Amino acid sequence: MKTYVQKPADVEKKWILIDAEDLIVGRLASIIAKRLRGKHLPTYTPNVDGGDNIVVINAEKVVFTGNKMTGKKFYWHTGYPGGIKERTMENILGGKHPERVLVKAVERMLPKESPLARQQMTNLKVYAGTEHPHEAQQPEMLDVAAMNPKNKRIA
Repeated sequence: MKTYVQKPADVEKKWILIDAEDLIVGRLASIIAKRLRGKHLPTYTPNVDGGDNIVVINAEKVVFTGNKMTGKKFYWHTGYPGGIKERTMENILGGKHPERVLVKAVERMLPKESPLARQQMTNLKVYAGTEHPHEAQQPEMLDVAAMNPKNKRIA
């Protein structure tokens, strides 16, 4: 038996649409990362971008479990003495770019600092609202909430 190795010319990318309203961030990010890499396909090859193009809408309406919304803090330093800053997840989601929460979660689940991971991240399009400019590609709807009852937050 020979091992199948996919070539970049053999890749057929599909367009997937995900509605992130009331979905848990970590579970959603892991599903997106798996589809971006192409691990859901039998033709998966680690060194080829064989994943799908993914469009996520309603990224501002994602939820967290536990007290991560107020307890999870992100720190950075400005470079000046006493210049440490912090921001909670609540501040980020309520700020100017709430879609960055999901983008960073997916980015951290891909291989670290590799050209292939940067190429795969270009296949992810995240929008805070319901509107997106990718209607011409006719994306298929992926119902993440129906995959597992734990994926959706029931309040």
